Amino acid sequence: MSSLLKSQFLLNPKITFLNFGSFGACPKPIFDDYQQWQRLLEFEPVQYIAVEGVNYLKASREALAGYINCNADDLVYVPNPTFAINIIAKNLDLKAGDEILSTDLEYGAMDRTWDYYCDKVGARYVKQHIALPLTTKEAILEQFWKGYSSKTKAIFISQITSSTALILPVKEICDMAKERGLMTIVDGAHVPAHIPLDIQELQVDVYTGACHKWMMTPKGCTFLYVKREMQHLFDPLVVSWGYKSAAPSHSQFLDYHQMQGTRDFSAFLTVPKAIEFMQQNNWWQVAADCRKLAHSNYQRFCALLGSVPLAPITEEFLGQMCSTPIKTTQPEKLQRHLFEHYNIEIPVMRHGQHIFLRYSINAFNSQEDMDRLYDALQEIKASTGLIDVA
Repeated sequence: MSSLLKSQFLLNPKITFLNFGSFGACPKPIFDDYQQWQRLLEFEPVQYIAVEGVNYLKASREALAGYINCNADDLVYVPNPTFAINIIAKNLDLKAGDEILSTDLEYGAMDRTWDYYCDKVGARYVKQHIALPLTTKEAILEQFWKGYSSKTKAIFISQITSSTALILPVKEICDMAKERGLMTIVDGAHVPAHIPLDIQELQVDVYTGACHKWMMTPKGCTFLYVKREMQHLFDPLVVSWGYKSAAPSHSQFLDYHQMQGTRDFSAFLTVPKAIEFMQQNNWWQVAADCRKLAHSNYQRFCALLGSVPLAPITEEFLGQMCSTPIKTTQPEKLQRHLFEHYNIEIPVMRHGQHIFLRYSINAFNSQEDMDRLYDALQEIKASTGLIDVA
């Protein structure tokens, strides 16, 4: 990767950072923009929050809407995707016996969210099994819809899964859900700036995506999209000045969710700068180079760890992240060992009965980083007992 791009990131140069997928990392121009917004907040807090805040947010939403192809008034900013899905799950008016159809590959916080709201009313969160490794798109669709029943009220699915780092056929699933009259809810936490996102093409009812991951904004910046005709269904998690507003706007959805009192929404306002940064640096080419690096090393790590890739090594199923099944009874200890002894930041994650080591690649990574990880794992496997060799 370009050394110039690597120098743009604020990451500790002593750390081999292979965990962009968890929180992202913010380049200097975007972080500088963030701090300028924060300074403006402190310069005149009342004007920033109570007077100009709506206009600042509008400009940011309009930039984001152009990037993901939707109407800016159908977007609100929230801290993270779990917050967004809590808004949706709390308001779905689930009844005893209703079912939410999902997969067994979803992010743990989302599983807990759906379990919580389903358990409260006696509804059921169906985690339909998707066999690994993936083989074909058609096989995924067939397996997923085996979980459908007359009680299914909505589908919830990740476009890119977290611990397994797999791209799922969300467009096809949403199309089939529409044919069955189901609400479609998509967790796109890893999608914006990772793979192309076109909300209008997806024709999804609800979509949430993190800007602080692959779009590289400061932490705590996520969007929630809700189709216009469904926005009235979703009350905010916190009732504030937008309810029975003294100066209502043209959108109850924005009034309810956008202004939540005293909070620093500066991270939300950096989205235009993030888009500008990506445009200036030909980011889709950067992403393509990152995918190539991620994919070209995948089989090598699987061979070292005695496993197989979780999907065909193609852009249909894999982006800038790859997860390798790993045999260890101490994943947390292994993760800390890699960090403390080798200065490698990489997650080793439990998912059900399985454990995955997931590397994620961005502009600052190189083959040297992958070799450093490989050598570390080889040494750990030979000497520590943290990786099972049987």
